[in-house]
Amino acid sequence: MKKALLLAAALAVTTSASAAGKLEIFSWWSGDEGPALEALVKLYKAKYPTVAVDNATVSGGAGTNAKAVLKTRMLGGTPPDSFQAHAGQELIGTWVVAGRMEDLSSLFKSEGWDKAFPKDLLNLISTNGKPWSVPVNVHRSNVMWYNPAKLKAWGVTVPKTWPEFLKTCTTLKAKGVAAPLVVGENWTQQHLWESVMIGTLGAANWENLWAGKLKFTDPKVVAGFTTFGKVMDCANKDASGLSWQQASDRVIDGTSAFNVMGDWAAGYFATTKKLAPNTGFGWAPAPGTTKTFVMLADSFGLPKGAKNRTEAINWLKLMGSKAGQDAFNPLKGSIAARTDSDLSKYNTYGKSAAADWKSNKIVGSLVHGAVAPESFMSAFGAVIDQYVSSRNSAGAAAAAQQLAVRAGIGK
Repeated sequence: MKKALLLAAALAVTTSASAAGKLEIFSWWSGDEGPALEALVKLYKAKYPTVAVDNATVSGGAGTNAKAVLKTRMLGGTPPDSFQAHAGQELIGTWVVAGRMEDLSSLFKSEGWDKAFPKDLLNLISTNGKPWSVPVNVHRSNVMWYNPAKLKAWGVTVPKTWPEFLKTCTTLKAKGVAAPLVVGENWTQQHLWESVMIGTLGAANWENLWAGKLKFTDPKVVAGFTTFGKVMDCANKDASGLSWQQASDRVIDGTSAFNVMGDWAAGYFATTKKLAPNTGFGWAPAPGTTKTFVMLADSFGLPKGAKNRTEAINWLKLMGSKAGQDAFNPLKGSIAARTDSDLSKYNTYGKSAAADWKSNKIVGSLVHGAVAPESFMSAFGAVIDQYVSSRNSAGAAAAAQQLAVRAGIGK
């Protein structure tokens, strides 16, 4: 009882500017994604001017490098005060099940987040009714980006299905576009695979796949792999050497026509490249995924043993606040996780994403941690690598099913 009272008291720490000490925040937001994080840090420093903030960023797309460093620190007993993780199974299936995170139920109650965040999102970040992280945003993964002026010049429109995409690919190649689709390093190819598979299976079967009701070896999933291979035949051959930003650049300069990437690309186009939505860059749901919103959320949790626990709790309070989310998301290209966001602060893309978030079927992203544990994702990249080289759909499906069984998917 005494321990519970102490925890409740700690979580009710006053948010006055008298907080002092240090705060280490650990993320993979660097480079073009840095300004959005800096906007949050600036707000925190204004509220707690005596706190020294250590922005411990480890660069690398989708957090691939950061997760490796985090694992070493968490297992070594030196966790950051708070760290970025994709909301859902990436955090829950790794660090929550290992007993290394604090339950944030008291904080959610005191801050009113059980009412501010959508029910589907609360379910994603919770186990047994207990929330484990604070989502600062919602990203959409299934977006196809293009340059409106270039499509007009080529005389093509945005394809609505993957078979239509393949026809458009043939048309563009005949017009001299060597790689109608641009992809980058391995994780961006997994990202593309996700949109191709959802566009092939449909939202319901995508959910069945992660519930264990549909096996990877099912003919429908094998067919999805085959379609992915045909789509990759439309892509650039130097993919492994490109970051997601470099891949995005090829759409803007007209080297390629399309790129399937999450809507952090909207932040890159608008914030870094200073391009106007609908003229400098355009977007549409990835083929076959109209009316489906494939979501992921960046979130921060509270590790057990955090050195600066009070400062970390105040950081989480800022992350979940309306002011914090509306400062961060317009720069990041994402929308607020809260339902009371001030949409006047967002550009045309952000407003369109917010409307889709409210009206579309919502499913979780594989590549960005929502539907499968890290044990599956850490090995799935090799399956995609092997498939891209071999184009063996049945073999890739069988390998993925073995991973699913080992990761306990569906159990």
